[in-house]
Amino acid sequence: MKKIFLYSLLILFSAPAAAQDWPSKPLRIVVPFSPGGIADTSARTIADRLGARLGQPVVIENRPGAAGNIGSEMVARSAPDGYVLLLGYDGTIVVNPHIYAKTGFDVLRDFAPVTKIGDAGVLVVSHPSLPVKDLRELIALGKSKPGTLSYGTAGTGSSAHLACEMLSQRTGAGLVHVPYKGGGQAIADTVGGQIPLACTALAGANQFLKSGRLRGLGLSSARRAAGAPDVPTFIESGLPGFVVDSWVGILAPAKTPQAIVDRLQREIAAVLKEPEVRERLGVLGIEPVGNSPEEFAAQIRADLERWGPVVKQAGIRIE
Repeated sequence: MKKIFLYSLLILFSAPAAAQDWPSKPLRIVVPFSPGGIADTSARTIADRLGARLGQPVVIENRPGAAGNIGSEMVARSAPDGYVLLLGYDGTIVVNPHIYAKTGFDVLRDFAPVTKIGDAGVLVVSHPSLPVKDLRELIALGKSKPGTLSYGTAGTGSSAHLACEMLSQRTGAGLVHVPYKGGGQAIADTVGGQIPLACTALAGANQFLKSGRLRGLGLSSARRAAGAPDVPTFIESGLPGFVVDSWVGILAPAKTPQAIVDRLQREIAAVLKEPEVRERLGVLGIEPVGNSPEEFAAQIRADLERWGPVVKQAGIRIE
């Protein structure tokens, strides 16, 4: 009994000491996707500046596979010591639990939310040959010819897929989803006229909007994007309250000491206020946030509840 008591005291006092000494070695941010995408680029945008503030290098480690499940599971099973973090993407964190029979992690049990890096709206774009100029005309055309308008996305269960599925459900536009293995190919096929529409991130489509090879019909954010000021929001297009933001954020393994979580949040929030960082995220179509762990956790819970009915109605399931 005495040994158990002493062991309990050791755990009790060693945890604060470990948090006080943190960080004493480099940190890793696991990005559960391949290099080059928005999730990866957003992590790299903050890594060096965060490392400078912490006094230790912050290394990006790409662990792609299963729509983000593989890398996320790895972090969920890592030691809760603040040295292995996850670049969380909403498609993986709040959508995958509804569409995959097994993800390898429990979002609410296995992670400690740190802060949201930022929000990015979903952009609906069309090939110029499609006879619509805006979202209102797209919805009208879809209703008149249900099941004939297809849209490409980065894949089944992606934020863009869910946003456009919700758009189709809410308006009765009868849009048909065409999943790709990446957003780049979906955009390429829309530019080439193989499919009439794509739902995507602004960063992947912006150059084609500017050149006129794609037409921007609507953006799911609450406000217009600085990178595409001529594209109206869904709300402006006659869909009140229709705001769907894709997000990226930082999560730690569950049971990470609160002192470490709070320090990480403070430092990341400070990085997100730096003009150069804000500018680089803006190019990606990301609006910086840097909210509290409690606020980020509340959004994760709300988004889990939000997407469940949409996924069920659409019949989306991956075994």
